Amino acid sequence: MASSLTGLPPVPAIEEANYRFLQHLVYEGSGIVLEQDKHYLFETRLGSIARAQGAASVNDLCALLRGPGATALLKSVIEAMTTNETYFLREPAQYDAIRQVLLPALRAERAGQRRLSCWSAAASTGQEAYSLAMILAEEGLDDWNIQILGTDLNDAVLERARAARYHQIEVNRGLPTALLLRYFRRAGLDWEIGDRLRRMVRFQQFDLRAPMRCFGPFDLVFCRNILVYFDAPSRRRILEEIHGTLFRGGWLCLGGAESPSGLDALYERRAVGSAIVYVAQ
Repeated sequence: MASSLTGLPPVPAIEEANYRFLQHLVYEGSGIVLEQDKHYLFETRLGSIARAQGAASVNDLCALLRGPGATALLKSVIEAMTTNETYFLREPAQYDAIRQVLLPALRAERAGQRRLSCWSAAASTGQEAYSLAMILAEEGLDDWNIQILGTDLNDAVLERARAARYHQIEVNRGLPTALLLRYFRRAGLDWEIGDRLRRMVRFQQFDLRAPMRCFGPFDLVFCRNILVYFDAPSRRRILEEIHGTLFRGGWLCLGGAESPSGLDALYERRAVGSAIVYVAQ
C-alpha cells in the first residue's frame, strides 16, 4: 500500500532478528548498549546509509552487513550510531566551577610550571574541547602551556572537530555573542574557530574501552553524557582507567545522570556551587 503522504510504499519496520543483530554490532564495535525500545534510532540514523547502498530498508541493509566485504559499511553504521549531541558551554555550572575554583588553585600551585593539561574524552564534533579552550583563554593564561586533548571513537565527527567550522545554528546554541565574536571568524555562512584556540586543542581517535596508560597526567577530564550508554562493568572499567590518567586532586566532570558509583576510594564527590565534580584521590 502506498503512503498517503509520499505516494511511496511504506518502509518496513526493523525485524526483531535484525534489531538484535544491529544491537550486537554496535555493542561489539563501540561498547554502547542500545535497549529494546530504540528501533526508531536505527531507522532514523541508518535510513540514509541504506539508501546510499541501494537498500530499500534497514532490513536490507542488515543483509549487506552480513555479507562479505562489509568492513567499511560496518564502520559507517557504528559511526552513525555513536554520534552524540553536543553544544558549546553545555552544563555551564561546571565551567563556572572550573573558572572559580579549579583554575585559581592551579594558578597558585603551578606558578612556576605554568602548565595545564585537559582531556575531553567524548569530544564528538569538538564543541566541548573548544568551550574549555575559551574558558581558559578568558582567564588570561596566554603565557601558560595549555594542552587540551579531544578524543572520540567516531572518525567522522573528529574530522568536523579538526575543521573547527560550525553552522550558525550550532553557534547560536549556548554560545554568548561576545565569545563568538572574540574567538570565531566568519567562513561564508559558517563560523570558524580562530587560531588562538585551535593551538590549544588536538584531536585523535580513541576507544574508551582501551587501556588509557598512554594518556595524561591530566588536571581535568570531561567524560560527560557517554557513560550512560555503557553497561555497568564497562562504566566501572572506564572510570578506573580515567583515574589513572588524573593528577591527584585532578577533576573529573561527568554528565548529570552519571557518577562513579562504587568507586569512593578513587573519587571524592564535591559540590562546587551548583555543579558536581569528582576529585581524584
